[in-house]
Amino acid sequence: MNHLAIQLVSLPAFALLALAMDRHQLDLLGRELPAGQTRGLRLAGWLALLASLAIAVGLKGWSLGLVTWCGHISLSAAIVILTMVAWERRKSVKK
Repeated sequence: MNHLAIQLVSLPAFALLALAMDRHQLDLLGRELPAGQTRGLRLAGWLALLASLAIAVGLKGWSLGLVTWCGHISLSAAIVILTMVAWERRKSVKK
């Protein structure tokens, strides 16, 4: 349950940070979002990452919590990247 809580917060954090990038907005949405929305996505992503860090440290302490958090954010980043690659490949196959 501890790992699930950290993962459930860190995964959307990286998705928000990815959506805050103009290139990914074009790839996923077909357009760039206004600057205010982009800043909001970036802020929400960083706040979610901080929240996942707080959860990890709160559950496991600073030493093991930081190690656990690094593992979870690495996994979350990989999931987001692989999902975006699969999305692009699926789009190119449909053409």
